[in-house]
Amino acid sequence: MKTMTDLRTQLEACHQHHLVDYLSKVTPESARDAIAGQLGEIDLDQLGVMIEKYVRNYAPAASTGTLEPAQYYSLDGDWDRAGFKAKGEELIRASKIACFTVAGGQGSRLGYEGPKGCYPTSCVTGKPLFAIFAEGILASQKKYGAVIPWYIMTSPLNHDATAKFFADHDFFGLDAGNVQFFEQGVMPSLDATTGEILMSDPMHLATNPDGHGGAFKALAVSGALADMKDRGIEHMSYFQVDNPHAMVVDPVFLGLHAFAEDSSGEFSSKMVAKASWDEKVGVFCDVDGVTQVIEYSDMAEELARRTNADGSLAFNAGSIAIHAIGVEFIEKIVSNPDYALPFHRALKKVSHFDLSIGQTVSPSENNAVKLEKFVFDGIPLAAKSIVVETDRVEEFAPVKNATGTDSIESSKQIQSERAARWLASAGVEVPRKADGSVDAVIELSAMTAVCADDLAGVELPESIEPGSTVTL
Repeated sequence: MKTMTDLRTQLEACHQHHLVDYLSKVTPESARDAIAGQLGEIDLDQLGVMIEKYVRNYAPAASTGTLEPAQYYSLDGDWDRAGFKAKGEELIRASKIACFTVAGGQGSRLGYEGPKGCYPTSCVTGKPLFAIFAEGILASQKKYGAVIPWYIMTSPLNHDATAKFFADHDFFGLDAGNVQFFEQGVMPSLDATTGEILMSDPMHLATNPDGHGGAFKALAVSGALADMKDRGIEHMSYFQVDNPHAMVVDPVFLGLHAFAEDSSGEFSSKMVAKASWDEKVGVFCDVDGVTQVIEYSDMAEELARRTNADGSLAFNAGSIAIHAIGVEFIEKIVSNPDYALPFHRALKKVSHFDLSIGQTVSPSENNAVKLEKFVFDGIPLAAKSIVVETDRVEEFAPVKNATGTDSIESSKQIQSERAARWLASAGVEVPRKADGSVDAVIELSAMTAVCADDLAGVELPESIEPGSTVTL
């Protein structure tokens, strides 16, 4: 632990004089030590550099390079799906694959108080997101005779509630020893004018999550990365908690990631064709021969609207935050400065305790800089990174909003649609409305099938009644 003298020296070096003064006055001593402990967890030397770069002397990065649509393995492309599937299945059977879920968010936007992963999501029985993923892992373990450990990154806000939820539900049938929770890191929130670290109250620093790109550091700090290595895990299947259609392990994708000639097996991604030019998803682009994700807010409208000769969008490769990432590559990111992910700057409103007046201030305008990292910034650091197209209905049914686009309403419709497709492919007669939508609500558990082919040999009804509610 840093001595108070060392801490004051570091604080002064990065222009945090307000905290030096506060620490000299705050009482009792236990309060001072508590605040000092929080400050001691921050790399103040690095913070000083970031304050100079992102606050005091901030200048938006100039766009460089030529931006073109990224190349990808298309759904209708002529490539060896069966061969790569077989290779991916070998990895899974050898227990060399782990699942990793980013689950630090709350369900507030859904009107739900609690971790988003606990939100009832399945279209008939209301299974929570965590249960949907757990069933996928259980079914895949059974299918391949493998152990698939699951690493779940929580946040300080929902860590205890998440762990309790799993314990209360007996880990949804999974071996508790194969499920590991760890907290996402945080960064101090900074005054946008002075760069001073803000206080949330007299006893606590104001902090914000360090972004999903902080996952790599959190994996290392928590011991999860070491646990993967001890288990012989070679690759990680990454997905976010709000997408119930994410395939927990996809043998075709994993096979491509690990064995395709144009992949280094370090960082691979899935995409869906964008629904419209202005859909709010990142876009895979080629920047001077290097694959990168460009955020929708950073892409010029002229480029976003560009079309091909047939009228299709040129920049159509929408990111759905599903990746395959090599364990050795993660080690590079957390240990080699040349592979360090950059921070991104966001201006936000942050209520804080003003030490100069001894009161809490709730600003009406953006007053603070939050710094965070994005996981997809690892893509251009890979020696060779590939992008694989998937079908939107098959793998993208996000639950972000209460209504409208990417809502629980739209997700449940997509869940029924995918179940209907799979059943129809197995010979079941599925009713459709005049507009082509499914005339039923159908929930298909991963314990029944993790892909359409798994329905072969399963006892199924000959038909689904119009307007019915079905669980299989």
